[in-house]
Amino acid sequence: MRETRKIIILQSIVVILSVWLVNQLANKFRLQFDLTEEKRYTISDATKSLLQSLNEDVYFEVYLAGELPSNFERFKKSIGEMLDQFVIESNNRIQFKFTDPAQATNLQARNQFYQSLIDKGIQATNLNYKNADGDKMEKLIFPGALASKGINEVPVNLLKGSSAAGPEGILNQSIEGLEYELASSIALLIDGGTKRVAYITGHGSPDSLDIAGFRSTVLSKFDLFNVSLSGRSELSGYDAVVIGKPTMPFSEREKYLVDQYLMRGGNLIYFIDALSVNMDSASGEGTVAIPYETNLTDQLFKYGVRINQNYVLDVNSGQFPVVSGNIGNQPQIQMIPWPFFPVLTNFSKHPSVRNLDAILGRFVSEIDTVKAKGIRKTPLIDTSPYTKLLGPPVRVAFNDLRDELQPDRFTDGPKTVGYLLEGKFNSLYANRLVPSGFNKDDFIENGEPGKVIVIGDGDIIRNDLDPETGEPLGLGVEPFTKTTYANEEFVLNLLDYMVDESGLIETRSREVKIRPLDRVKVQQERTKWQIINLVAPIILILMIGGAKWYFRKKTFVSK
Repeated sequence: MRETRKIIILQSIVVILSVWLVNQLANKFRLQFDLTEEKRYTISDATKSLLQSLNEDVYFEVYLAGELPSNFERFKKSIGEMLDQFVIESNNRIQFKFTDPAQATNLQARNQFYQSLIDKGIQATNLNYKNADGDKMEKLIFPGALASKGINEVPVNLLKGSSAAGPEGILNQSIEGLEYELASSIALLIDGGTKRVAYITGHGSPDSLDIAGFRSTVLSKFDLFNVSLSGRSELSGYDAVVIGKPTMPFSEREKYLVDQYLMRGGNLIYFIDALSVNMDSASGEGTVAIPYETNLTDQLFKYGVRINQNYVLDVNSGQFPVVSGNIGNQPQIQMIPWPFFPVLTNFSKHPSVRNLDAILGRFVSEIDTVKAKGIRKTPLIDTSPYTKLLGPPVRVAFNDLRDELQPDRFTDGPKTVGYLLEGKFNSLYANRLVPSGFNKDDFIENGEPGKVIVIGDGDIIRNDLDPETGEPLGLGVEPFTKTTYANEEFVLNLLDYMVDESGLIETRSREVKIRPLDRVKVQQERTKWQIINLVAPIILILMIGGAKWYFRKKTFVSK
């Protein structure tokens, strides 16, 4: 009996020591197996490389805690799971915690803290939901984080997605984008905005207050330079070059500089208006849009696209103020749907635009592709299916559209208004004389791999001015309704794709599938499964007990 007791004690000690050893090894060597179909818990090689390169701690404070509805609890859990992965891959260089912004008991202190988060760039969201007791609740939340390294901080807004997907769709798209948003904030803390972006000035392109929003947006992640092509002998030293809404011709010398920049493996983004229209003349019988002479048509054609001299009208559109009458001597302003301002929500699966929210276009033109050997062409943006094409001569008149916004009159189908071109481009000046002043020996006919993005709307990068104060509004902010569109995020995503050498932006292709229960089937079979869940465990226990009793009795009889 004493020997048996010793054996039991030794076995207990061995079990306890084994559990302790396994726990210690698990803490030091974290192992996990991702068995999900879409590899939900596996981060990309680019993110792993970034995390493994950290030589300083990076701290995330996530402002999503406290009482939350179930769908946001799922979002919070996903954030925690992603950050846990970051901790593992960074060898504990990543640290994080969740904070409830509403934890201050004093109303004034709470509001001050809210305002400090907003000032730092973290966007607030007002939630309306029902709690566990069925009571209606309203709560201001901040679904974002502050990433910090030393004294440097970067705001990370994590709730992003297309509003067309609905609340659950936005949350799911936000979960899909977690790796990119968190990893890109780390990259920004490390690089400090060292990528160089050139904005080509002159040629009637907007400047000063008209691109204040664009400048602010780009400077939040990159170094931005105003670059004049006049008098230059070379365009170099920039990770991306933006040509925005030119209204006057480029000379052959200037086009040659841009062309040779691309041949050296450069990255170009064109935001182009094909036509000019004077909105002040759109009342009454209206006005006719006139083609811009930018002298860029042959260059874009050589690279693989053509911007058509038309306008795409879309039922899914923004609004425009018109004078509907007068009361006394005061004009009455009415906001009317204006199909010349399409709200673009139909994006491709490409990582630069995937899950992007709606962007606002203004006088957008269709883009066609043409043959360009070795160039991969990826459509980025389509209009909605309910469109009408207006070809030359394009007449723009308020009166024509007051009563015509009916889908059965907009039957031209979706039109592509943005393209990405990738590959080894051939120079526009192949088999041609180079412009005077350039050395033919330095000419590059067949380029290194490069990228070109062409958007058939120059106004994407132009901000409006506040009609009351005259101050520039943010990029994508509609001046009269103050609706904010995702033009800012769109521009940043394009630039991220163009300058990204690590492949980090490819993480935006991550897909997390929602597998909802069949609500009708759940309701129909609810009672059956409740009985199974209650009775099955009892039956299982009785069966195990019966089997144990039977074998014990059989052993006793045999002895």
